[in-house]
Amino acid sequence: MSVLIIVFLTAVVALFSGVFEQGKFARYIGILGLIIALWVSFMPECAFFAQYRHMYDYTDNTALFTKISIVTTLLLFFLGGFAFSNHRSHQSELYALMLFALCGGIILFGYQNLVTLFLGVEILSIPLYVMAGANKTDLRSNEASIKYFLMGAFATGFLLFGIAFIYGSVGSFDLYKIQDFGVSNPKDVMFILGVLLILCALAFKVALAPFHMWSPDVYFGAPSLITAFMASVVKISGFYALFRLMTIGFGGVTEEWINVFGVFLIITLLLANVMGLAQTNAKRMLAYSSVSHAGYIGLVFFGMTSLSTYNLAFYLFAYALATVGVFMCLIYVEKLKRETSFGAFKGLAKTEPLLATVAAISMLSMAGIPLTAGFMGKFALFSQAMNSDHGTFLVLVAVLGSAISIAYYLRLIISMFFFKESTFKSSEKVTITYNIVAVVVIVSIIALGVFPDLFAKQFGL
Repeated sequence: MSVLIIVFLTAVVALFSGVFEQGKFARYIGILGLIIALWVSFMPECAFFAQYRHMYDYTDNTALFTKISIVTTLLLFFLGGFAFSNHRSHQSELYALMLFALCGGIILFGYQNLVTLFLGVEILSIPLYVMAGANKTDLRSNEASIKYFLMGAFATGFLLFGIAFIYGSVGSFDLYKIQDFGVSNPKDVMFILGVLLILCALAFKVALAPFHMWSPDVYFGAPSLITAFMASVVKISGFYALFRLMTIGFGGVTEEWINVFGVFLIITLLLANVMGLAQTNAKRMLAYSSVSHAGYIGLVFFGMTSLSTYNLAFYLFAYALATVGVFMCLIYVEKLKRETSFGAFKGLAKTEPLLATVAAISMLSMAGIPLTAGFMGKFALFSQAMNSDHGTFLVLVAVLGSAISIAYYLRLIISMFFFKESTFKSSEKVTITYNIVAVVVIVSIIALGVFPDLFAKQFGL
């Protein structure tokens, strides 16, 4: 909770910097606060907070996912100076809202009962509804905000309805009491209905098909840095919340929901990758790519072992790094060209070779090409899923999805590297901060692909 309080106070200070017309410092306040929070996350939890353990428990797994989300947010903050340069009037609000959303994510890493889960989901979601509509003069941004809000409200209704059914059955919100009830009453109809309603609500949050309909429009309409935040930090938070709930709270009735979840994964992997092929806009393609990755990550529920949590963390971190790498390139192109079609990227490698390289390596990692972090992440999850009853079929579908995804990633890579005529002026150079983040992302993706044990060492495991 020390980390949670530091991030919250940083958000408040960043917000008030705008009130005193010092909004230009909000990014630096955020970066400083996140570095302090990251440092504190490596320390044992303060003994004072033990009294709140029945609501929020800072375990080793909570610490691991908290560190991953803080590192990802930190990288995005470094990109903010260039990305938000046309938001000078309300920069402080955007940085503060990102930090408030991160607070919701941190709550989701350590919740112990369904009330805390609900609070975490809402604290994570409400700032996103606002941030998606940050480009107030852009109709697509307004559409993204209202669509996300309306669909999010429906998902919240499902979540609350499911929690009500669970409480009606068990008489408690506590995850471990719910688990005990599931073990002793695996066929309770009201309980199973509650489980399925909550599963649908959280499937919406992580954009699993058929609950992904909001995702392409919201990702496309929101400012690119916010889209990167949604595709990385929000995905990390949502998936670990889902993982924690289904393995602890609903672990006693796994047989009742696992097949439904398997159907979600098959639809997600096939639909998202086929739709990704049909796109002519890089940002929409990345939105469908994000949906497809929800399908790969979902394999963690099949053939579970003691290493499942670690495999999940590794994949999410690898995917978050790749997302930062691709979106930093997209932000630069969008800023200069005012569009994100594949044609807008033509010849980028001629004027900004480092930016084109980080985007290419990131997309190869997303596709699961060997010697990248994405390959090691997929290999671990696919190997684990093969040990379950229906895992072989799911892995075959996932491999087919990965093969399809290579085609749409290559379209963007070809556009950047294989056009002789560059449409970019050499005077429009990228900032030094972007070059530093690009090098960090490239080195991290390749290092984790070659030496995956580095992940465990760097995050104190």
